[in-house]
Amino acid sequence: MKINVTINNQKRELEAAYDEFLVDTLRRYGYLSVKKGCDTGSCGLCTVWVDEKPILSCATLSVRVNGKNITTIEGVQKEAKQFADFLVNEGAEQCGFCSPGFIMTVLAMKRELAHPTEESIVHYLTGNLCRCTGYAGQLRAVKKYLGVV
Repeated sequence: MKINVTINNQKRELEAAYDEFLVDTLRRYGYLSVKKGCDTGSCGLCTVWVDEKPILSCATLSVRVNGKNITTIEGVQKEAKQFADFLVNEGAEQCGFCSPGFIMTVLAMKRELAHPTEESIVHYLTGNLCRCTGYAGQLRAVKKYLGVV
């Protein structure tokens, strides 16, 4: 089935099977920053935005995004770089495998939460797993990035 989407502000026509998940479609078309981790919607590695809202692309059928706007980390490079600098400064970048999905979640949080607290940040990040850190450095980086001290 053909689906028409806008990916990172570029209109695209993609071929997707009816039962194909968005993560697989995006990766097949070269969007390799969208990682496959758990394939169960538990780790957040596959996070992208659909119409500005973070979703788990391993749990979203490609046909469900027909006519929608998709943003991967390549579509928010400037913002992603700014936050990545906070991660590096806190020693929280580690291997980087989870970084694209984690960063997409943090950038969405910045847009959605007017006055985040540490509690709301932790709650928002619940679906993002990192196997390299103890999350302390990442939480420090997020709080500094969002201006929560």
